[in-house]
Amino acid sequence: MNLAKISWSNLKDKPLSSFLSGLLMTLGIAIISLLLLLNKQLQDQFSRNVRGIDMVIGAKGSPLQLILSSIYQIDSPTGNIPLEEAQRLTRNPLIKTAIPLAMGDSYRSFRIVGTNQKYLDHFGATIGEGKPFAADLEVVLGPRVAEITGLKVGDSFASQHGLDANGEEHGDKKYKVVGILAPSNSVCDQLILTNVSSIWAVHNHEEHEDGEAGHDEHEEHHDEVAANVPAGADGPGAAVSEEGPDEHEAGPGPEITAMLIKFRNPMGMMLKRGIDNNSKLQAALPAIEVNRLFELLGVGVQTLRGLALAIIIVAGISVFVSLYNSLKERRYEMALMLSMGATRAQLFGMLLLEGLVLALIGFVAGLAISRLGLWLLSQFVEGNYHYSLANLAILPDEWWLLAVAIGIGLVSAALPALGVYRMNISRVLAEE
Repeated sequence: MNLAKISWSNLKDKPLSSFLSGLLMTLGIAIISLLLLLNKQLQDQFSRNVRGIDMVIGAKGSPLQLILSSIYQIDSPTGNIPLEEAQRLTRNPLIKTAIPLAMGDSYRSFRIVGTNQKYLDHFGATIGEGKPFAADLEVVLGPRVAEITGLKVGDSFASQHGLDANGEEHGDKKYKVVGILAPSNSVCDQLILTNVSSIWAVHNHEEHEDGEAGHDEHEEHHDEVAANVPAGADGPGAAVSEEGPDEHEAGPGPEITAMLIKFRNPMGMMLKRGIDNNSKLQAALPAIEVNRLFELLGVGVQTLRGLALAIIIVAGISVFVSLYNSLKERRYEMALMLSMGATRAQLFGMLLLEGLVLALIGFVAGLAISRLGLWLLSQFVEGNYHYSLANLAILPDEWWLLAVAIGIGLVSAALPALGVYRMNISRVLAEE
């Protein structure tokens, strides 16, 4: 007696009931699987890019916004800060390195970041083709930038003001591509990197065109900054945030957008309060802000996970009701099978197999739907933030999800299947 074939025939004999049970199981597993995938990939991305950055110094505003814009490049900068004041604060002996960032422009929605070689070293980014940037207006491209834009070593392009692909073009000054980075699986993959003074040169040139600043002023500030940037923070210049055209106006001195700080020891955390209270800048601690972000996200994740688990339990109840009704309808058929030599254990196993098949179908279909959902979400994230969430590998936690699905399927099938042992063969055959 082929129990598997009989079980499959029984499921096909009740297509609507079987479909509903499988659908509920699929939805529950798909939601939990998608949440597990998103949580894993977001944590990996956030942890990888924040590693080694103890503090970020920037303009007053939201500390979380400062972290997201300066480290992860997924938010607008909070503004610009005077380079001189940032230099003064980062001369503290508790600070090991200070990496400057100048932001505010982009090319086809890819951000142009003014910084120095220490930024590349920090993220383990290396030159895959060409050479590192050295002179003003020389840039290196992240591999994703090169892939999407089609730019090659030797090409030139004009940047756009702001982080929108439709921003005003800085047509008078063009960047030249001198290198393309090898993939590092870090934020560098999606950036256009140059020295800080290149960002300053582009905007200072515009001010000169408007009569607000001249070439002599550019040279004077360039020399001044080059002479005063401390170790670990070389790469001076001014940056213009995307906040509005007024920020193009010449200030009291060159500006940058933020400084990425690494402490010599944990005592450096004490600097945050002094910077926040005694300066016009703010200091944000990535570890605290990222944990706070995941706590906020965690409430929604836990809610959705609970909802998905409830759906799986409802799916188990649906399997129970389906098999219970099926057992009542098939009493004569089962009594006949028993009279022809089948054992009660075989019939019990056949019903368990039906519950197992529904659970396995729900699990496989749920994984497939979760991967499809992740792929669609990755297309949106890549298009807007240039982050990839395309790792579709099965997670260890998903094998536990398989165990839960099988357990619910077997328990839901076992409860009505116990009726096989209480069946009176002669009475059922006589009544039918």
